Amino acid sequence: MSNLIKIKEISSKYDITARTLRYYEDVGLITSTRSDDYAYRMYDEGTVKKLEQILILRKLNVSIKDIKRIFASANSDVVLEVLDKKVESIDDEMALLHELKEIIQEFIREIERINFTDNDDIKLLYDKAKEIETHYMSVDYIGKPSNVNRLIEVTDRLDKKIPDVMVVRIPSFRAVTSGLLSWEELFGAFGAWQEAHNHLFKPIIFDGCDFLTGEGGKAEWFWHIGDEITEADVAPYEIVDLAGGLYAVTVSIDGDGDSHQRVREKLFKWLEATNFVVDESRREAGNMIYVDEEIQKGLGYHQLNLYLPIKLKEEI
Repeated sequence: MSNLIKIKEISSKYDITARTLRYYEDVGLITSTRSDDYAYRMYDEGTVKKLEQILILRKLNVSIKDIKRIFASANSDVVLEVLDKKVESIDDEMALLHELKEIIQEFIREIERINFTDNDDIKLLYDKAKEIETHYMSVDYIGKPSNVNRLIEVTDRLDKKIPDVMVVRIPSFRAVTSGLLSWEELFGAFGAWQEAHNHLFKPIIFDGCDFLTGEGGKAEWFWHIGDEITEADVAPYEIVDLAGGLYAVTVSIDGDGDSHQRVREKLFKWLEATNFVVDESRREAGNMIYVDEEIQKGLGYHQLNLYLPIKLKEEI
């Protein structure tokens, strides 16, 4: 036992949480040892060296999935392949960002050539910017695509980069449901009913407490309620118990259906580099977290959180 290192010591030495260590063990990257006289996890020298490799690879943003591939390989081919792809990805993003910088600088030069008086307001600035945009859209430079067209291409490619994703565990909760309705019915009859019964809802799980899912071209809206609410209180609608569970969450801002779909596609792209899969037993959902007009005014945008139900691959 003297050659084994306690989980607390590992956690302190490498500035890593015990939960993360347990996760690495759960997904099969490392192993621990326990004895009859010591209840906590302990690690041998080989495991510590492997952990150091994991931490280095994670610093390089190598996914858990690729780390498992690297450890499963008997030679350096896989690690070289993974790192080569990282370099290519970085090169691509640097090139796009450099081009975006040049485009923005060109816009700055055009705006600087315009004279604004002290009395000009933001609307006039916007109008002038639209004139510049129209100019760029109609003029090619030395046979190249116009700057605005290229700007759209560059930002679209940058936008396809994997977004910031947060994994959350939503507890089970009791809710009143609209049932699956057309969008017209949802924001018509149910929307009017919901507005008249706001006093029933408890914004505990979500700020705004709405949880919207869809299926077969229809949508279903859930609103969290307390245990004291009865079926009679919510008639003609029903009360259900939602199981909750793990969700991958990212944000869509000021978007329409198309932009929400692009953000959704990023979630699936993120999923490919993880040890999670979609949990088909639950539906995807959305939550308009900021429903207060004053908060929206302060932020300057609407924020829609997109929830993708997930589970560990080992749970399949």
